Amino acid sequence: MRRRWARPALVTVLAAVALLGAGAALVPDREPAPGASTAVDRSPTRELDAYVGRTETHLAEVPGDWQGWAALGAARIQLGRITYDPAHYRAAETALRRSRAVRPDGNAGALTGLGALAAARHDFRSALRYARLAVAADDYSADAYGVLTDANVELGRYPEATTAVQRMLDLRPDTGSFARASYLFELRGDQARALELMTRAREVATSPDEITFALTHLGELAFGAGDLDTAAAHFAEGLARVPGQPALLADRGKVAAARGDLTAAVSDLRAATATLPTVDHLMTLADTLTAAGQTEAAAQTEDLIRVSARLPGAGAATTDIDLILFAADHGDARGAVTQGRALLAARPGVTVQTAYAWALHAAGDDRAALVHANRGLRLGTRDARAYYYRAEIRLALHDRAGARADLTRALDLNPYFSLRYGARARTALTDLGGPA
Repeated sequence: MRRRWARPALVTVLAAVALLGAGAALVPDREPAPGASTAVDRSPTRELDAYVGRTETHLAEVPGDWQGWAALGAARIQLGRITYDPAHYRAAETALRRSRAVRPDGNAGALTGLGALAAARHDFRSALRYARLAVAADDYSADAYGVLTDANVELGRYPEATTAVQRMLDLRPDTGSFARASYLFELRGDQARALELMTRAREVATSPDEITFALTHLGELAFGAGDLDTAAAHFAEGLARVPGQPALLADRGKVAAARGDLTAAVSDLRAATATLPTVDHLMTLADTLTAAGQTEAAAQTEDLIRVSARLPGAGAATTDIDLILFAADHGDARGAVTQGRALLAARPGVTVQTAYAWALHAAGDDRAALVHANRGLRLGTRDARAYYYRAEIRLALHDRAGARADLTRALDLNPYFSLRYGARARTALTDLGGPA
């Protein structure tokens, strides 16, 4: 099912977008699926394109406006994130570097933008470097601390991330800062605090996009805890506000699948991937099609994932965690290990540790896999899938007691954690004598 591991990167990219003004979005405001109605007749790309056009006209007349160049770069980053067109990232870099050329010192806006751009490219070490420069230039920039928080999270620097997000909260307690704080508590396994802070993110949200963002993640927190009714209510509210929003459609689809309504699940996931064909959405669709007995359609969807892995720009630093898991699950253990090792070097956070552990298990190196599985759970994250992975690794090492404990934990946390592995987990636990 859809994984929430990518969330820090999403909010990192949007830290720079706050330069655009109070109407900036914290989450993609995407086009609705074909044929879907929309509560508000507005396109995020149309609005951003118009903003870019106006700003470029202004900068042609006033080329020394370093703040304008920084804002143009931020808008280009947003367009690149929404459209998946790397040309926008190149244009963003040009604009941000132009801003720095005009104002080389004390230019926190351009430095924050360059940090957000590096994060969008999954180069979190560069994002960290730019964020540090940005806060040195302006210690009161909440956006700079947002980029600093996210870079530290992706690099596994959790105490530093906590310090940064606390500073961001002190400067600007808004949806972005509460959401980041929520994610850090979620990683540490404090579900109650994570829920409280995401609820605060919803309460202080002022734009439709911020509200949708908070509802999406409130629903995902509920789903991760196995609470389908609460999750469904949050997703329904989000879709009532933004009909056809693809992330919400995918989330509603996974709830339908968990409830056994595979027809509705496939319908929602097809609509979501028609608009936003991310690896995690495609993987969820493929698993749902397989569960529904549509094996040919599932195979075609899996082929799309393989194609995405070969697209330009899919290098070591930008390899998606889901691509590693997909390779491990579909017979390419060697590729999964290679990609996992490279990604771990670039982003040594707990979620990458978990993915690398699964890749090593697929390759038969279970002793090494257990080391990384333990590292992936070292913060106490309440991730049912991570516990399931470690259970399989322990089974391979003949640790039946450990496997039984992890399977019990996984199914207690979320009995709906995976269409692919849920039934297998229940069978394995029965074979081991039932819950620990």
